[in-house]
Amino acid sequence: MVEGSRRERLRAQTVQEIKETAMALLAEGGPGAVTLRAIGRRMGMTAGALYGYYATRDDLLTSLIDDVYTALMDEIDKACDAVPADDAAGRLMAWARTFRAWATGNPEGFRLVYGEPVPDYRPPPGGPAPEAARRACAGLVSLVAAAWPYAGERSRAEQHDWSDFGPGLADEVRASHPGLPPAAVAVALRVWGRMHGLVALEVHGHLRAQARHPEKLYREEMRELVASLGLPAGG
Repeated sequence: MVEGSRRERLRAQTVQEIKETAMALLAEGGPGAVTLRAIGRRMGMTAGALYGYYATRDDLLTSLIDDVYTALMDEIDKACDAVPADDAAGRLMAWARTFRAWATGNPEGFRLVYGEPVPDYRPPPGGPAPEAARRACAGLVSLVAAAWPYAGERSRAEQHDWSDFGPGLADEVRASHPGLPPAAVAVALRVWGRMHGLVALEVHGHLRAQARHPEKLYREEMRELVASLGLPAGG
């Protein structure tokens, strides 16, 4: 039992080192730099030895993406849960602040989840992080559902029907938020686009020459977003 536990600890430590090395290579050379051969060379292991931990590079990348995306959603959920449930604007702002802080503090993680696909990477059916993606989608829809008593009055509900969205998303929203119209799903996707847009520009360096204080731009964009939903100003 003790020997088995020791082997398990050593294996877990090696797995963690493999993942940390892969993220370092990603940060230094982009997605194409992440190969089992490069990881093994940096760790002093043969590529063959790494196959005892990951059968393929794609398996490693899938595990990395799932770890990174899940960690992001854990941070977002914690931030939102710290805000009263009836404060729709405050929860939206908490989500946005946490997302930007995570992305700018972990640019390699942001690129892994939201950047260009890794060359020749083939994700598993359902995607590399289906549960984290589901949590993100459900969370954004819940933000809009809480705001809908205000935002619904400003929407053009007749512009959308359920056929505008993937059946998986439509079915989940109808099950979790009965009575919420398809227009609210469109608003949730637009909210995500506005949260994501400036952050992506910042992480990829496209605001460096133009904006000395990108966090100020982002904060004002989020306040405008809150106002566009008809909510009282968020923090």
